[in-house]
Amino acid sequence: MKIAIFDMDGTLIDSGYDITVSINHVRATLYALEPLEINYVIAAINAHQRNLAQLFYETQTYEPKAQELFEAHYYEQCTQHVRLYEGIYETLEGLKAQRVHLAVATNAPTIFATRMLTHLNVAALFDPIVGADMVATPKPDKQMLEFILRRYNFQPSQDRAWMIGDNSKDMQSADHANIGSIFATWGFSREGKGHYRAEHPSKVIDIIHA
Repeated sequence: MKIAIFDMDGTLIDSGYDITVSINHVRATLYALEPLEINYVIAAINAHQRNLAQLFYETQTYEPKAQELFEAHYYEQCTQHVRLYEGIYETLEGLKAQRVHLAVATNAPTIFATRMLTHLNVAALFDPIVGADMVATPKPDKQMLEFILRRYNFQPSQDRAWMIGDNSKDMQSADHANIGSIFATWGFSREGKGHYRAEHPSKVIDIIHA
């Protein structure tokens, strides 16, 4: 059995514009702050060590009012401009044709992940879709990946699994779970290390099929 576990934002989908719009809505509404550029937001999200509350809202911790406003706004915003990266759909279909099990492990809340992937007509390809709210500790912890592996009754001696993502947290979670890792360079970040690097989604098929 083979299992391909995909990160979502910056790996399957380009959601940077909508995330930025919702962050800027919170900045303007609650804090009277000027809007941030999308490149700044993406770099902050992908930074290995960062305080996003400070970077986005100039507060030391996320205030409940900011989280509530962001989630309410993003629920409507998240499907406005989101898109699959070029080659993702064909790659998912190709993996399915090879009987590779597909799953999503994202630090986004499950409700947003399911909503966006459903909007893009790919949610049905994944079983399961696991968001940060489904485990006690999200990536880079291994809990999310182990949740998925248990679902398939994964046996390391006879099965193989890979985590595909664009972030160091994805690669670390794979290491912690003792599975393979594929760093996706086509998304939010081009700098990172995994067991493999993929410059295009189709390369994932080659790696898993090898």
